[in-house]
Amino acid sequence: MSKRTASQSRTTTETSIELSLDLDGSGKSEISTGVPFYDHMLTLFARHSLIDLKVKTVGDIEVDAHHTVEDTGIVLGECIREALGNKFGINRYGHCYLPMDETLSRVVIDLSNRPFIEFRHPERCADAPNFPLTLTEEFCRAFAFNLRCNLHVEVLYGRDGHHVAESIFKGLARALKIAAEVDPRVQGVPSTKEML
Repeated sequence: MSKRTASQSRTTTETSIELSLDLDGSGKSEISTGVPFYDHMLTLFARHSLIDLKVKTVGDIEVDAHHTVEDTGIVLGECIREALGNKFGINRYGHCYLPMDETLSRVVIDLSNRPFIEFRHPERCADAPNFPLTLTEEFCRAFAFNLRCNLHVEVLYGRDGHHVAESIFKGLARALKIAAEVDPRVQGVPSTKEML
């Protein structure tokens, strides 16, 4: 099997990003985005997906963290899509129920090449300190549309904003790990259309 790796540099007036990854790694990471909570979430993402991930983002965090979070999600999605290559032999689908103390989230992914996201949570769902839940949703949207996957995220219940965000990032990691894994029994791509 060929190496499933990718790297990208992306610079705009709002962010500068250097990102590299290995889909078949062991979960090692070097993350620096200037947003400590986001660093923590991306470190968890790498560890639980077993993707080796290096991220260096310099963004306009004096404005807020939005551009840094969104643009890093864009590049991460693009790099995973590149690393997946022709998608021969992958499982394609993955899902995870991820408990984090009082929180439970469900994440389901289809590496379908059809970008779509559904993001649901209870009304008045708590934010993590210094990291609104809307930023987690923005990351998921940028990630899904640039990976070109179908992504469904639902917080079934939870009270602590840190736990809510963490359960989503870990759940996404575990679902992606399953979907991206190669099954030797799968011939070509897992679709009757013979194309993803």
